[in-house]
Amino acid sequence: MSHEISEHDVIVIGAGGAGLRAAIAAAELSPKLSIAVVSKVYPMRSHTVSAEGGAAAVTREYDNLDAHARDTIFGADFLADQDAVEAFVAEAPHELIQLEHWGCPWSRDADGRISVRSFGGMSVKRTLFAADKTGFHMLHALFQTSLKYDHIVRYDECFVTSLLVEDGRARGITNVNLYTGEVMVLAANAIVLCTGGGGRVFPFTTNAAIKTGDGMALAYRAGVPLKDMEFVQYHPTGLPGTGILITEASRSEGGWLKNKDGHRYLQDYGLGPPTDTPTQRKMELGPRDILSRCHMQEYQKGHTFEGPHGHYVHLDLRHLGQELIDRKLPFVRELVRNYVGIDPVYEPIPVRPVVHYMMGGVHTDMDGKTPLEGLYAAGETACVSINGANRLGSNSLTECLVFGARAGRNAAEYASGMGTPTSNPLAALARDEQHRLDSQFFKKEGGSERIAAIRTEMQHAMEEGAGIYRDASSMGATCEKLRELRERFSRIRLEDSSEVFNTERISALELDFMLDVADTIANGALLRKESRGSHTRTDFPSRDDENFLKHTLAYRTDEGPRLDYAPVKITRWQPEERKY
Repeated sequence: MSHEISEHDVIVIGAGGAGLRAAIAAAELSPKLSIAVVSKVYPMRSHTVSAEGGAAAVTREYDNLDAHARDTIFGADFLADQDAVEAFVAEAPHELIQLEHWGCPWSRDADGRISVRSFGGMSVKRTLFAADKTGFHMLHALFQTSLKYDHIVRYDECFVTSLLVEDGRARGITNVNLYTGEVMVLAANAIVLCTGGGGRVFPFTTNAAIKTGDGMALAYRAGVPLKDMEFVQYHPTGLPGTGILITEASRSEGGWLKNKDGHRYLQDYGLGPPTDTPTQRKMELGPRDILSRCHMQEYQKGHTFEGPHGHYVHLDLRHLGQELIDRKLPFVRELVRNYVGIDPVYEPIPVRPVVHYMMGGVHTDMDGKTPLEGLYAAGETACVSINGANRLGSNSLTECLVFGARAGRNAAEYASGMGTPTSNPLAALARDEQHRLDSQFFKKEGGSERIAAIRTEMQHAMEEGAGIYRDASSMGATCEKLRELRERFSRIRLEDSSEVFNTERISALELDFMLDVADTIANGALLRKESRGSHTRTDFPSRDDENFLKHTLAYRTDEGPRLDYAPVKITRWQPEERKY
C-alpha cells in the first residue's frame, strides 16, 4: 500500500498545555517553518482542560526563586535535577505573565494583583489561579493564540502509532485518521512528544480516558529510555467511584480532612497542629505522597468510612461558607453536586487517594531533547526531571509552559538548520508499520482474548503491586502478570471492522502502549530497594541515598525492560531528611 507523505519542519504530538506551547514557540521562531500539531482529540478536549488548582511562579515581594527551587527539590525527595529546577523557577514568572497577555483570566485581589494561594509543600503562597478552572482557562488562551499562526497545521483526531526512525534520527510518524481509518504518514526534521501521562494503567485515576501513555511508549519503542517510571503520584482527594479530582485548592482555601470520628487526623502524623497561622504550614497542605500514605494508615487503623466504592474520609468545606466556595471553588461545588449528589456548602465530601500524575517519562535534557536525534518531549510525558520522586501541586501546569516553550523552540532551531525534510526514506518504514497494523489490528482474524479483560487485569495488577505501599512479593507478582498479559495480548479478538471512528481498534492500540508503560513502572519499582517520595516500600522503609540517589532508565528489549541508572544533578541543595 502506498502512502501520500505530508512534509513539515516540526511535528508536535499532543495538543494540551505543553503541545500548544511548543507549537507556539516553534511558530514564533520563524514564519517559514511548517508546524504540524497531531492530537487524538480536539485540542480543547486535552486533559490540561481539567486541571483545577493553579500554576506556581514567584510573583510576590515576599517570595524568591531560591525558595521555589528549594521547595520543589525538597518535595521531590532530592531526586530532581537541580539545574533543571533552577531554570524552571527562573522562567516560570515570564511564562505565566505571557499567558495573561494571551488572555488567561487570572483571579485578582482587590488591589488588582493576580491572586495567589497556598499549595501543598510550598512554603509561601505562590500558586496563581483562575478560580478552580485554571487548566480550562490556560488551554483556551493557548489554543486561541495558536490559531493566529497560519503555519501551524492541525491534524485533530489522529492517533499516532509509531515514530519513523532512519539512520538514528526521528524523521516522521505514522498515524491513523479516526475519521477515515486511513494510515497517514508525516515527515519532519524534528518531533516533539507532548502526549501527557499514563494514569489509565491504574483502575482508579483522575486521568481522562485518553491518558494511556502513548508518547512514552512511542519513544520507548524507538529506543529512548523512560526515566524514573516507578514514581507515580496519588492525589489524596479523589471522588470514590469516579476518580474525579477534588482540587488541592479546596484545602488551600481552608478545607479540613477528617476521619470517621470527625478528627483532623493529619495532626497525628507529624504534619503540625491544626492551625491557620499563615507562618505555619497547615496539616492539609502537606505534600501529596505523604497525605496519601496518611490516609492508608487511617484505613489500616479502621478510622475510615466504608462505602460501595471502598474506604474514604471526609473533606470538610462547610466552615468556609457559601460565598467563598462560590467565588473560589465553584467547580468543586458543581462536581460534587453532579457526581455525588451532595452540596459541599452543607455536607462534607467523601474523598480517597487516587492515581494522579507520573513523575517519570521520556528521558530528556533541560531543552526537551531526548537521546534520539530530532526527538524532543515536554510536559507530563517527559522527565526532565524537576519532579523527582514527588511533584508539588501547581508545578505541573507551569512545567508544561516552561518546558513546552523550551522544547518547541529547540526543535524549531534544529529543524531550521536541517533544510527541507525528505520523505523518500520513510516510504519503506511506513509500509512496514502498515503491515504491522494490518496483521495485529486492522485485518486480524480469530483470537480469543478480550481487550477489556486484559486491560482490567493489568489495572488490578498495577494497583496490587505498584500502589501507595509496595513490597517485593506483590511487585514481583505484578511483573509476572504483565508478562502473561503481553503474551495474551497477541491473541486479542477484534470484532469491529469499520473504518470510521473505530473505537475498538483505538482501544487495542492504546492497550498495546499501556502494557509497555506498566512494565517499566513495575520493574523499576521492584529494583528500587528504598522508599523515596511516592515510592514507598514496606520491606525497605528508609531512603537510601548511598545506593539509590540516581535516576532509573528503562530501555525496551524483547524480554522486557532493561534497567540502567544515571546520576542526579546536585547544584546547591544537599540531600537531607524530608520533614514537614
